Amino acid sequence: MISKTFNRYIWLLNILMQRKKMTFEEISEEWQKSCFGDSSKMSLRTFHQHRKAIEELFGVEIKCNLSDGYHYYVSNPEKIHRDKTRKWLLNSFSLSNLVSAGHNMNGRILFEDIPGGIEYLQPVIESIQQRKTLEIDYQPFAGIRKTYHMEAYAMKVYRQRWYIVGKIQEYNEIRHLSLDRVLDLLITGISYSIPDNFNAEKYYANTVGIYVNEDLKPQKVRIRVYGKQVDYLRTLPLHCTQEEVFCKHQDYSEFQYNLCLTPELSTHLLAMGENVEVLEPQELRVLIKERLEKCLIRYK
Repeated sequence: MISKTFNRYIWLLNILMQRKKMTFEEISEEWQKSCFGDSSKMSLRTFHQHRKAIEELFGVEIKCNLSDGYHYYVSNPEKIHRDKTRKWLLNSFSLSNLVSAGHNMNGRILFEDIPGGIEYLQPVIESIQQRKTLEIDYQPFAGIRKTYHMEAYAMKVYRQRWYIVGKIQEYNEIRHLSLDRVLDLLITGISYSIPDNFNAEKYYANTVGIYVNEDLKPQKVRIRVYGKQVDYLRTLPLHCTQEEVFCKHQDYSEFQYNLCLTPELSTHLLAMGENVEVLEPQELRVLIKERLEKCLIRYK
């Protein structure tokens, strides 16, 4: 369980990022109304302790503008916005604070369920930090139960599942394992080194989803999108390489990507139904057409 003290740091950072600037008196009054204040105002000593802790945890500074009525502000909020891990932590625990503070919230805030494997997060993180090989008892959806020895390089969340990405010694290549398919996991005493040329973001730079085929080369993918799906893609891009290259006002827009043609890419495009058409490459257009035809056969 996350400590109450840590949640207090999150509360202070979150309210300053929301309000942009606040005096200590304003912060103290808001603290008094929060679930952490217990109807008491924040002491100046506590405030400065929290400031220091926030800088150590998140790498951001809370400074005071003496020329503007002694207002406190987060001097470098872009550091959190650029760092996906810090941003995820702040968002997650901010929501946790809201739920803890609220009353009668049971059944009013609904979350997507993660199938399982959360109990293995801590040992996997320790393995990555200590560079110690993991011994994993694993049961895939299709296949027999096996024991793998993995040199964990990174972790990724995809479609409500946690994945470990790293070198599996039995295959001598980088693969991924889903934590919800892990039956047992332990950290061995065997050390390993992460290759200097491995970067998790670059590894997934040209693929949609979790599957990476290093033999595939990225290609220009162009799609035409209709209706409300245009706004959905504008606000939540299919991939970080997305560019809107053409817009015909209310009729449609065209988006372009630099992607490998993986099965997961096809699945994502098919999930948009009649609101998307693949324009190029021709190889992907044909593949989507074939999958749609197979789908129609199911309904005959």
